[in-house]
Amino acid sequence: MRGQRALLTARGHTVDTFTRSSAEISGAIVSKAGAFFSGIYSRGARREFSRALRDARPDVVHVHNLFPLISPSILPECRAAGVPVVMTLHNFRLVCPNALLFTRGRVCRECLGGREWRCVLNNCEAGVGKSSGYALRTWAARHFRRVLDNVDVFICLTEFQRQIYIKEGFPADRCVVITNFVGEDSDNLHRKGAKCAELRTENSPLRPPRLCGEDSPFFVLYVGRVSPEKDVPTLLEAAKLCPDIPFKIAGSYWRMPDLPRRAPANVRFLDHVSAGSVHELYAQARLVVFATRCYEAFPAVLPEAMSHARPLVCARIGGLPEIVTDGGNGLLYTPGDAADLAGKIRRLWGDPAMCAALGGNGRDRALTDYGPDRHYERLMAAYARAGAAP
Repeated sequence: MRGQRALLTARGHTVDTFTRSSAEISGAIVSKAGAFFSGIYSRGARREFSRALRDARPDVVHVHNLFPLISPSILPECRAAGVPVVMTLHNFRLVCPNALLFTRGRVCRECLGGREWRCVLNNCEAGVGKSSGYALRTWAARHFRRVLDNVDVFICLTEFQRQIYIKEGFPADRCVVITNFVGEDSDNLHRKGAKCAELRTENSPLRPPRLCGEDSPFFVLYVGRVSPEKDVPTLLEAAKLCPDIPFKIAGSYWRMPDLPRRAPANVRFLDHVSAGSVHELYAQARLVVFATRCYEAFPAVLPEAMSHARPLVCARIGGLPEIVTDGGNGLLYTPGDAADLAGKIRRLWGDPAMCAALGGNGRDRALTDYGPDRHYERLMAAYARAGAAP
């Protein structure tokens, strides 16, 4: 959302924001109970938003997230004021209480078709109270139609996601695909790509690094949170099958604190790293692995790696093959299959020419499909489609 706001502001638009933070929810039972009910309907948020709407008098309202403190209660205010609404669906929250279509270590579609109660039965949130609250929130949004009847255009991040929402009753003509974007401007992407291209010129070929030493100039990189819906355990198993290849894992692992202890010697966990450090890691990596077991929406890691001309080894699941094409800008592996993942990693690791070709293809796509200019064009088309004033 911050990147989109900066993009619009840079192009001369005035952007006002209406936000609430989950940090407002304390550990007290009363506070948690308030958040439980505010996710279903928040009178306070509706009043505040109504005032903000009158003050700002916007051409369009772009919604990114309504839960847990704002709620769909604000949307009828837009309809009453005659302001069109565009909503980005960053996940599957409106059709799946836990937003992931994933539970108990597997993909799950049990709540689809208006069966939110399955979230409680499966205890998807590891607590009956929390699971019940999430299920009730999703049920209320569907049953009272405050979202479906008051949003003019829904932005999906992949065609795969769009098709799931359409099957759940969202009108096809109001669901469009607009991918995430990377970079503040196209020139920035070109500069990144040019810098990374230096790593694969004939004068500076990709050479096998020393084994997992601190000075190793190249390694296999994973960027992202380390949590149960990710496929990091499979990545560790693949690393065991590639003991001569160094791996670095950049991302918070507090949800799975035992993994570093289970990692083989050629894997280094970096924990959370800053944005600047991540870009340095991309530039130093030979290839990037995106390991997951769930239906991702549109992970920022993928276009970021592509903008650095890095080839990808990516899980073949959900909408990810729309972003990473097998043999185009990366290779696809079967989630949970360590041998398949290890084989794809070895194939790229041992073929610098393939790394350069796939990485170059990825950079080209990042420039054309995932650059800020293209994103802006698509966004303006969605606003116009919703009925926003030019």
